[in-house]
Amino acid sequence: MDSLGYNCFVDQEKMEAAIQDLGPKELSCTELQELKQLARQGYWAHSHTLRAKVYQRLIRDIPCRTVTPDASVYSDIVGKIVGKHSSSSSLPLPEFVDNTQVPSYCLNARGEGAVRKILLCIANQFPDISFCPALPSMVALLLHYSLDEAECFEKACRILACNDPSRKLIDQSFLAFESSCMTFGDLVNKYCQAAHKLMVAVSEDVLQVYADWQRWLFGELPLSHFARVFDVFLVEGYKVLYRVALAILKFFHKVRAGQPPESDNVRQDIRSFVKDIAKTVSPEKLLEKAFAIRLFSRKEIQLLQMANEKVLKQKGITVKQKSVSLSKRQFVHLAVHAENFHSEIVSVKEMRDIWSWVPERFALCQPLLLFSSLQHGYSLTRFYFQCEGHEPTLLLIKTTQEEVCGAYLSTDWSERNKFGGKLGFFGTGECFVFRLQPEVQRYEWVVIKHPELTKAQSLLSPESTATPTPAGHSVSTNPADRLSPFLATRHFNLPSKTESMFMAGGNDCLIVGGGGGQALFIDGDLNHGRTGHCDTFNNQALCSENFLIAAIEVWGFQDPDTQNLGQ
Repeated sequence: MDSLGYNCFVDQEKMEAAIQDLGPKELSCTELQELKQLARQGYWAHSHTLRAKVYQRLIRDIPCRTVTPDASVYSDIVGKIVGKHSSSSSLPLPEFVDNTQVPSYCLNARGEGAVRKILLCIANQFPDISFCPALPSMVALLLHYSLDEAECFEKACRILACNDPSRKLIDQSFLAFESSCMTFGDLVNKYCQAAHKLMVAVSEDVLQVYADWQRWLFGELPLSHFARVFDVFLVEGYKVLYRVALAILKFFHKVRAGQPPESDNVRQDIRSFVKDIAKTVSPEKLLEKAFAIRLFSRKEIQLLQMANEKVLKQKGITVKQKSVSLSKRQFVHLAVHAENFHSEIVSVKEMRDIWSWVPERFALCQPLLLFSSLQHGYSLTRFYFQCEGHEPTLLLIKTTQEEVCGAYLSTDWSERNKFGGKLGFFGTGECFVFRLQPEVQRYEWVVIKHPELTKAQSLLSPESTATPTPAGHSVSTNPADRLSPFLATRHFNLPSKTESMFMAGGNDCLIVGGGGGQALFIDGDLNHGRTGHCDTFNNQALCSENFLIAAIEVWGFQDPDTQNLGQ
């Protein structure tokens, strides 16, 4: 490793304790699939020389803007930018790193100063970067595996200048960062439900917890773990970061389950856990857990990210506010106010539990009562009239046996009119069904837990087919998919359309979930209902199989920024 500029930037004793160098290896493969496997296996993790060569090659192959600053640019500008500072360790950090400290990563004083110089030069060359707190960690790691400061600068610039729209590498604006935090919250809600439930129970603002997810990786993780994550990240991209952060949360929940919290600040507890993760979780175990999570495709996650960005833009949240971050989620304890919330079916606590399940972009909203059978009568026509123009909506049902169940429905009920009088299914994979009494259980789209279902090509023709329902109705299974914010079924290759039958409405019934049965079937008088297993949600019956309805409510999601308009 002496042939590289490694020794002058690194405290060798600390480095040898953190990452053992077992000497050189050769890497001859060029195929992406093989590189993925080698990265995940840690093939170059114990050879500083080989890791440096691999980084050089992977970063060189990143498609970049035509004019991307290189090592020679750094040599030209560093003297002018650094100026007459007596010590580079006293150099200020660019504002866009948001007070993020340079992680030590076994760097000596010269190395930490070099990171500051490189960051200032990047700020000079990338005036469009407005928020990038992950950058100090990335530069600090790259410095280990670069010949000198100039080469490290060039590598960081190539990562920042990536112009492949399908290959997201690092957030460079507050909008991108915030939407990533919201997206991470959505992914936790879907893939780490036990941990999410714990976060909801112990934190006042769960998005404040999830807003740290990049900090866990870029700064809190020990060097030995972060380097392994970065190896895979350079090969596979941004999705790896989500995977590892989800794995961290799963390990945190497992270690802390049943134990009293170390403090009254769960954000601090997680950060402490991540800093000391080497005591309980090896880099190999962390990556193994990360890749055992069966996440949706990169495309689907991009759709979710775009939906979250759209909401933030609509709220005018594109830059960080100096005094307060306006985009932070007003958590369920605040979104569902005890003093002005009243339901004949659920308590404030139960509504807060339901609110914690909804997508992040709607959790900022206040619950708005759209329809109540006790106020508006037991009429399906009136039900549609009250609900049309609102999406998403929350359906709540209370039976005469005091059972409570319902559904989160992603799409405006007016979509039913596009089927020309037929009972046709519509909606997206964000729909879910649930029961609250006698015990709480949520059932999401079956594809979320079994994404392998999307791999098979559909053998059905795109023409409408019909499926008989227990009530004898004919139901069109050709989904009228419009451009939905996330998880529209037309983004998937499903082997059977029964796995995408989310919601349907006719003049004499409404249905939630289909295929082999319905999760919920409600008659036109809103008096009788049925529930059973369906393929779309792979659910059990939500209450007694045949039930009488005591009350039905539908709640909308009211933007707190506009709730006073028109009053």
